[in-house]
Amino acid sequence: MGDLATLLLLLMLLAIAGTWLTLSRARDKAIQEARSRCYQHGLQLLDETVGLSGLRLRRLGGRRIIERRYSFEVSVDGNDREAGHLWMIGNELTALILPTIELYTPEQDGASSPHAPAEGDGNVLPFRRPVRDRDVRH
Repeated sequence: MGDLATLLLLLMLLAIAGTWLTLSRARDKAIQEARSRCYQHGLQLLDETVGLSGLRLRRLGGRRIIERRYSFEVSVDGNDREAGHLWMIGNELTALILPTIELYTPEQDGASSPHAPAEGDGNVLPFRRPVRDRDVRH
């Protein structure tokens, strides 16, 4: 009886280690996705950290699959912090949520605030790439 209990304990430890390794590889893939998407949209991935923040069951092709949510923080210029999220099934990115950020651009000289939406736009702020010192020609 003692051998059976030892075997079950060993199998349980192996299952825990396997699950941990699988989730660790999935997190590494999420970090790669977040880094590349932030670069693509002109954002900085802050602290290079992406953490698992949620799980949900999703029906896909008649099957229920676990979808993982990872959260991270991004910045436009290093002085602000905004939350970003991505959803993954396996190693596939299924959804990406990045903050909508409007930066001051020369076209907005008449605006009262650099972050104010244009008249008639409602609450939708278009994303604008950051204007950095090296981009401005004197």
